[in-house]
Amino acid sequence: MIAKIGKGDNLWGALKYNQQKVDNQNGTVLFTNKIPDLWDRPYTVQFFHQYFEPYLIANNKTEKPLRHISLNPDPEDQVDDKNYRKMARQYMQEMGYGDQPYVVFKHTDIDRTHIHIVTTCVQLDGKKISDRYDHHRSMEICRTLEQQYHLKVANEIKSTGKNLIFKPVDYKKGNIKTQLSAILRHIPQTYNFQTVGSYNALLSQFNITLEEVSGERHGKMKKGFVYFATDENGKKISPPFKSSLFGKHAGTEHIRSVMERSKIKMKNDPSKWLLQRTIETAISTSNSESSFKKQLLEQGIATVIRKNDRGRMYGITFIDHHSKSVWNGSQLSKKLSANAFDTLWEGTKPTTAFNNHRHDDASHENHTEKYLPKDVPELFEGFFGGLLSADTDNQEEQIFESQMKKRQRKRRKT
Repeated sequence: MIAKIGKGDNLWGALKYNQQKVDNQNGTVLFTNKIPDLWDRPYTVQFFHQYFEPYLIANNKTEKPLRHISLNPDPEDQVDDKNYRKMARQYMQEMGYGDQPYVVFKHTDIDRTHIHIVTTCVQLDGKKISDRYDHHRSMEICRTLEQQYHLKVANEIKSTGKNLIFKPVDYKKGNIKTQLSAILRHIPQTYNFQTVGSYNALLSQFNITLEEVSGERHGKMKKGFVYFATDENGKKISPPFKSSLFGKHAGTEHIRSVMERSKIKMKNDPSKWLLQRTIETAISTSNSESSFKKQLLEQGIATVIRKNDRGRMYGITFIDHHSKSVWNGSQLSKKLSANAFDTLWEGTKPTTAFNNHRHDDASHENHTEKYLPKDVPELFEGFFGGLLSADTDNQEEQIFESQMKKRQRKRRKT
């Protein structure tokens, strides 16, 4: 069994997320603690919230008073409601929340039945329940519950590949090529990603960006990658480095093979389901793009958002550093697509952590002319002499742009 602990400030959102499951007949309220049971009428968010208010009022200085916990047995485990109640009560007691108000929801909208628990870390006397080492304690409790209830031992999402530590490129230290090489030689062997756009999103975490370039040489079209170091804001700060400088692992052919391999490996990867649940929990416990990103980052998940010049989101990618996998939001669920998030955060347009420049041909050409070395090999020059192709993920933006143009044409006609 795997437990995920979400920490946030949006208690109402967490209650609403779970209660909607119940209202849509995709969930049930298993039991409540320090909250009366209702036998004559349905539960509501308002009903639950009133029993948390005295605790929240007792200490309004705690930044993240909400705890949104999910307990996830293995899909092959058959856990009945009676044992779910026992496990939830024991888990909360041993985690130090036994005397707190909490609600236990059972989700049944997917084949992997699991439970969510909503509570607060603020006590009636205003003191906060310590969350030091809570993830470690949570894992120990899960191991105990597995033995008591004869559950399959969970393989806590293991890192694939080598346990390497990658440090972002720091252009201030110089020797950029060496820094790039230390990352590019190993990243493709360590992470799974299915598109060039996902690969680029992953590289952005280490202050690197790539461009896929193509050009004609001796009557044949050639394609390749060039890499740039970037600053913390995603702005290129180095000349382009052709992929061959870093070995075959950074080249087009190998990256394509990694993508094909990843498509097969990630298709039935159990980490996909757990990542989806974690993201949905973060949505329910956060009230802005920045708090959403921060909460996921605390759980080892980076969020990369791409926006066009108008600030409209056209792509969102999640990098799970635990499972070493990179997912576009739409690959996880339609509810986690860029359009869904753009609607969710409409009116709040914070600056994103990723380089959101448009990938149009003109901007690429201007940039490569500026940094093109004088002694590049003939083939490298051929790349830059041809048309620079956009990465695979830009198909999302092209679809979005097409939709916007259709809307504009309709407005003109009216």
